[in-house]
Amino acid sequence: MALRSLKTPTLITPTTVASSSTINKLQPFRVSVNNHHPSFYSLRWNLSLKPISPASKFRCSASSLTPQLKDTLEKLVNSKKVVLFMKGTRDFPMCGFSNTVVQILKNLNVPFEDVNILENELLRQGLKEYSNWPTFPQLYIGGEFFGGCDITIEAFQSGELQEVVERAICS
Repeated sequence: MALRSLKTPTLITPTTVASSSTINKLQPFRVSVNNHHPSFYSLRWNLSLKPISPASKFRCSASSLTPQLKDTLEKLVNSKKVVLFMKGTRDFPMCGFSNTVVQILKNLNVPFEDVNILENELLRQGLKEYSNWPTFPQLYIGGEFFGGCDITIEAFQSGELQEVVERAICS
């Protein structure tokens, strides 16, 4: 697996990463949608991504956001009124910023879909391009990107977040 450096267009290939034969065995990838009420919101998004061939492994890819991933993300953010892409789950956040947004949404009694971006690196990188936002968590309301943790905190404190959520839920 090759990682794109954010500072330069070159590829970094760590020696501790799994070999290409191991990577090919991981297909198809799955994005888990973690729900508070699994019987009501039983969604799983299949990403059936093509494995990287050894010959193309070291080519610099211009985009992590494949057309298939873009289509899947569009369906996912439009499937629920509020979707939170976060590190961890609503019940077990894996970073303080994700936890803060979860606590804000819970405080407002907002029903939301949580997606753990730590389960799939392709999802994580593609979502950064899809939203044009480099960090997580990423909050979507009414199918539109709302913002990260800082924006959500400011909107919560000003009362704007509650208004936006109410408008989205009522539409």
